[in-house]
Amino acid sequence: MVIQIQPTNQTLYDEDYYLWLRTTINQLRAGQFLSVDLDNLIEELEDMGRSQKRAIGSLLIKLIEHLLKLKCWDQERESNQGHWKGEIRTFRREIKKALKDSPSLKPYILEIFDECYQDARKEASDRSQLSIDTFPVALLGSLEQILDENWFPG
Repeated sequence: MVIQIQPTNQTLYDEDYYLWLRTTINQLRAGQFLSVDLDNLIEELEDMGRSQKRAIGSLLIKLIEHLLKLKCWDQERESNQGHWKGEIRTFRREIKKALKDSPSLKPYILEIFDECYQDARKEASDRSQLSIDTFPVALLGSLEQILDENWFPG
C-alpha cells in the first residue's frame, strides 16, 4: 500500500506556484479560510501593490521621456514625431487605465512625479545621445497637462 502525502501549502508555494495559486483560490471560494497559506498570500498581495506602483512609475517615465524628445530633439523631430506622439498616446492611455482601475494610485503618481521627470531626462539623454542639459530641469508641465491626451509641449 502506497500512502500519498499531500504537500503543505508552504511546500506547494515553493514547488508549484501556479498550483498553489489555484489551490488558494479554491480554498477561498469554498470558505476554507483556515486552510489558506496566509503568510504567502499576504506576501503575494503586497507584491501586487508594489508591482502596480512600479508599473505606473515606469509608464510615467516613458511618457515624459517621449514628451522631452518631442520638445527638445530638434534634429530628429521631423522624422520621429509621429512615432513619439503615438508612444505618448499609448503611455497616457495605459496610465489612465491604471488610475481608473486603482484610483488610490493618484496620490502616489503625484508623489513620484518630480523623480520620474528627472529619470525621464536621463533616459531621453541616454537614448538620444544628447547632453542631459539639452532637456529642461524644470517640469514641462503639470501632471494634469502631461496626462492630457491633447496636450503636447510647445
